[in-house]
Amino acid sequence: MTEEAAPRQVPAQASIADPVDRRVVAGFGVRLELRRQLSRWPTRLAWGLCLALPFVLVAAFHLGDRRGVGEASFADLATAGAANFTVFTVGAAASFLLTVVVALLAGDTVASDASHGTLRYLLAVPVPRGRLLAVKLTVSVLTAMVALLGLVVTTYVVGTLAFGWRPLRTPRGDEMAAGEALGRIVAMTAYVALTLLVVAALAFLLSVSTDAPLAAVGGTVMVVVVGAILDQVTELGPIRALLPLHYADAWWGLFTDPIRLEELAKGGVSTLVYSVAFLVVAWWRFLRADIVT
Repeated sequence: MTEEAAPRQVPAQASIADPVDRRVVAGFGVRLELRRQLSRWPTRLAWGLCLALPFVLVAAFHLGDRRGVGEASFADLATAGAANFTVFTVGAAASFLLTVVVALLAGDTVASDASHGTLRYLLAVPVPRGRLLAVKLTVSVLTAMVALLGLVVTTYVVGTLAFGWRPLRTPRGDEMAAGEALGRIVAMTAYVALTLLVVAALAFLLSVSTDAPLAAVGGTVMVVVVGAILDQVTELGPIRALLPLHYADAWWGLFTDPIRLEELAKGGVSTLVYSVAFLVVAWWRFLRADIVT
């Protein structure tokens, strides 16, 4: 029995050095992880929501009653043309929908593998932990940015078909030519993407801290919502400026004359500081974690 058992142990002992496992290690990268991410339902759901939103809003505006509506905000001017429709849609989506989308994509990436046991297999192959985190973070941010760009492009095209190509009108009564407005929208998109990095970094931190994807996603959304509520408490005074997303709406300054660069600069610095801090903690926790699932 001893002689018969010995051959059965050889493959098990050599499994880590098996050529197939070496190919997994060598092949693990952004391209492979991107294919895996695209096959998951959170990615498809996130992209689907972003692409569907402009159509839902156009239908809502056509079905709604616009009589008596003033021009006090971009919401009131949303049907003035494609540029106005895009500014309103992206601004409205950035306040909640895009937060959920980014939290879903970044919060699911590591925690999902941990819950299915895939994470332990990758580390046993072994894939270096730092490399694994870098790849997963890159892919989650990439898919989130694609969702944002898809929303912006789809909204502009749908807005052009529904409301025409007209100069952008601001609540103050100013007008911007279509070309200039398009440039401002590109800058707006870049700023929104920058502020969403805070959400992605926080979701990624929670994702490496739990093996429950819903906990990482839900925890991120809850923190953002609580932060938004605290930001409305004026009694906090200057303390509100320390909240991670206090300057999330500073992109409105891009549509004033002159542009409010001070608020945009403060928002950019705040975003980078919090994003780096969350990611440093995420790396520190994961590199020292005992992966048992």
